[in-house]
Formats: sequence, structure tokens, C-alpha cells
Amino acid sequence: MASREEENLPENKKLARKEKELGNEAYKKKDFPSALAHYNAALGHDPTDITFHNNISAVYFEQKEFQQCIAECEKAVEVGRENRADYKLIAKAFTRIGNAYRKLEDYKSAKTYFEKSLSEHRTPDVKALLSETEKKIKEQERLAYIDPAKADEEKEKGNDFFKKGDYSNAVKHYTEAIARNPDDAKLYSNRAACYTKLAAFDLGLKDCETCCKLDETFIKGWIRKGKILQVMQKSSEAQTAYQKALEIDPKNAEALEGYRACTMAVHSDPKEVWKKAMHDPEVQQILKDPAMRLILEQMQNDPKAVQEHLKNPQVASKIQKLLESGIIQIY
Repeated sequence: MASREEENLPENKKLARKEKELGNEAYKKKDFPSALAHYNAALGHDPTDITFHNNISAVYFEQKEFQQCIAECEKAVEVGRENRADYKLIAKAFTRIGNAYRKLEDYKSAKTYFEKSLSEHRTPDVKALLSETEKKIKEQERLAYIDPAKADEEKEKGNDFFKKGDYSNAVKHYTEAIARNPDDAKLYSNRAACYTKLAAFDLGLKDCETCCKLDETFIKGWIRKGKILQVMQKSSEAQTAYQKALEIDPKNAEALEGYRACTMAVHSDPKEVWKKAMHDPEVQQILKDPAMRLILEQMQNDPKAVQEHLKNPQVASKIQKLLESGIIQIY
């Protein structure tokens, strides 16, 4: 039965609602041509209702006719403004324009319309869409900025300043070079060298880690990482870095010297090594593991047994941790 409100509606609005309902049924069945015909019929009966424009735009969106969807939403906003439609319906039209532009990968236009939608009616969903779109814009700008040739120019400028001992300006040019070519491992190594000279060891270490991640075979990155860790008095971690360098070139003099120095530092005071290691929750957990204790005992009695255990990746990582902490040597 029709409600009293519906009974009091003018005839044209009653006819429009019937067409809308038929359109909704067709839309749910994904019969978009029929849905479009019914929504247009509804609009013919009542051209003042923003909802019919919004419904038509939804069909165009599903049909991937994004430009038509945008045009229909703009009509929806115009009709809505003229007839003082609910601000939520106007916001809905703006959101759909934003989504259409996202599909067209025009993220700046999408951002504009999501902001317009939020100015009409704030919802968490649209705020999330705006945030995602802003990330897309930043990523597009980052990718558009990449230019390996300009990166090389900036690198050379950085090298010149480095040679002059002007490390602050060298950092600026290496940073620009990285922005122009963020996948070049050597650029991070160069900037790490500057940070080391400026005693900004945390920043230098971070660059070395990025460098080694981008190119695990770049020996200079591992050596530089080892040197920074030595200065930071993290001998066991530095030893691991030098070990990685020696895996690349077993005869590298810098890596050999660094590794030997770290080995002496790590084992110079067994009591201190033990005390420091036992404050590491990961070391504590390994030593509490009955299976690991059995493996360690076996390694003491039969040093050759370590090779067999290292074939198991999980055991190997635990043994490596104990090596880094110095525990195995004093166990």
C-alpha cells in the first residue's frame, strides 16, 4: 500500500518514482540499458529531482562511461542547487565524479571533487578516498621527477663538494640525485660517506642499509656500514657487515681489517659480552629453547656439526644471532 505521503504526491512525481523503482530493479540485475531507460523516463516526469541524475550517473559508472558519468553528476549538482536538494545528495554526486576521475587516473581532479564532497558532507569513506588519492598524486609526482641523467649531474656536483670537504653541500646534491634516481645504490653510499664526515652516524647507517638492500653485491656499501657500526661501538653488528663484504670479495683488505678488529673487540671482555648479550630478549629466547641448547652442546663436542645445522635456515639464523652477540664463543 502507498503511504499517505505518496498518495498526496503530484501525479508526475508518482510516475517518476515508479520508473525509478523499475530502474533500481534493472540496475540490481545489471541490466543497465533498461535501468538507464527507466531513470531517464523518471527524469522526464520530474526533472527537478537530483536522485534521477545520480542514478543515471551510477549506470554510466558501471558501464565505464566515465566522462558521461561526470557530465551527469555535474547536471545532478546543478539541479540539486536549483531545487535545494539535501546536501548529502550533492556530496554523493561530487564523490562519484571523484571516483570517475580516479578510474581515469586523473588524481588531481579526483582530489578536487572529493574535497568538494567533504565540504558538503563529511564521511569517513570519502576522507579515506581523499587520503588514498593524495598518496597517488605524490607517487605520480615522485615518478615524474625521476631522471637518471640529472641524477648523474647532481652526483658529480656532490663529488666535487665532497672533495673540497664541504660535506653539507655534498649531502644536498646527493639527496637531489637520490630523488632523481632512487634505485641507484651508490648514491646512498655516497651520502652515507658525507653523513659519516658530519658525525650523523644514524643517518649514515640508514643510507648504508638502503644501499645494501638495493644492491647486495655492492661491497663498498657493506664496508661503509661496518665502519659506521664500529664508530657507534656496535662491534658484533659491524662484524656481520664485514662478513657480508668478505662473501663478495674474500681478499678485500678493508673488509678483512675491519672484521679482525671487530672480532677482537667482541671477544676482548667475555664477561661484558655475556652481560650485554643477556639483555637481548632474542638471545634469551634462543638460549631457553631446549632444542637449541642441545645443538650448542653438540657443536661444542663436535665442531663439524655446525655445518650440518647451518643447512636449516631457522637454526642458521639463531646461530648467526649468537655469533653476533658473542655467546657461542663463551658458551
